[in-house]
Amino acid sequence: MPNFRKILIAVKNPDARRQPGVDKALHIAKTLGATVELFHAISAPVFLELQPLTGRSVAELRREAIDLRLKRLKKLVVHAHRLGLTASATVEWDFPPHEAIVRRAIHSRADLIIAECHEGARFVPWLVRLTDWELLRASPMPVLLLKTTKPWRKRAVLAAVDPAHAHAKPAGLDARIIAHAGKLAAKAGGLLHVMHASYPSLPNYALGDPGGDAAALAASYEQWTARRCEDFVSFARGEGIPRTRLHIVEGNPVTGIPAIARQLGADLVVMGAVSRSGLKRVFIGNTAERVLNDLPCDVLVVKPAHFPKRVAVKPRGMRVIPPQPIIPMP
Repeated sequence: MPNFRKILIAVKNPDARRQPGVDKALHIAKTLGATVELFHAISAPVFLELQPLTGRSVAELRREAIDLRLKRLKKLVVHAHRLGLTASATVEWDFPPHEAIVRRAIHSRADLIIAECHEGARFVPWLVRLTDWELLRASPMPVLLLKTTKPWRKRAVLAAVDPAHAHAKPAGLDARIIAHAGKLAAKAGGLLHVMHASYPSLPNYALGDPGGDAAALAASYEQWTARRCEDFVSFARGEGIPRTRLHIVEGNPVTGIPAIARQLGADLVVMGAVSRSGLKRVFIGNTAERVLNDLPCDVLVVKPAHFPKRVAVKPRGMRVIPPQPIIPMP
């Protein structure tokens, strides 16, 4: 079973007067019996053109920025102490934000990262690089993205698995998903539900083959679906999940997972991610990223065991932009 001994809470905006997301993260940490570290990375660049105007050196600006934000984080630490938590605060100059969060989590030996989901329009994941998605890709430890500031109602934790590994998930990842989901459900006093979206990954099944025999394709699809359902039920039985809490959806997991989450009134969805890149990402996609927009609840993304660390160990420090040469007008 996974242990959540230490949680890194990424504080998006220490200057905000209200911090409902941080407050929710602290209550989750208390439920899990974990210690917490509140972390903020200052990633904004410093323009050297402005330094003479302020009358302060870059080193002074750096120290003042850290001191100011650390002072605000320490107020949240006091709040954590009132909740009975062991808490600390850290501020660093580092960029980009998702790498800074992962770096700090690795350095502090955190078992879990909790971060607020960024609000915004719906984007195509492989065209727009946002911090949420980059954090999911880069982090070797589980990431809990808070999509809402509403407290968990102890209804259900939904684990999304793919026992047949039709979408190229590594063997063993589903067991890790179940373990994390079961731990959270037990700690939060909710019920663990497990779902599988039966969706063919072969082009002939998914899109139809104009040159194929329709009856043969239909029979083949039915056999394939039956095998997938058998695999799922067998896997769930081995994990000790009651049949009454199993859910099979025929269709794309991108729409199926949010639909079951809404049906159950789930507080949390737990799923896996393998961090694909390049053309494989374009053609296969990343289900965790594509589901993120439509989920009505929080999501915990779990990585395979021995997931490689993909960020540099040392923080990048302050990003300094040197004076730009003035180009004379023609």
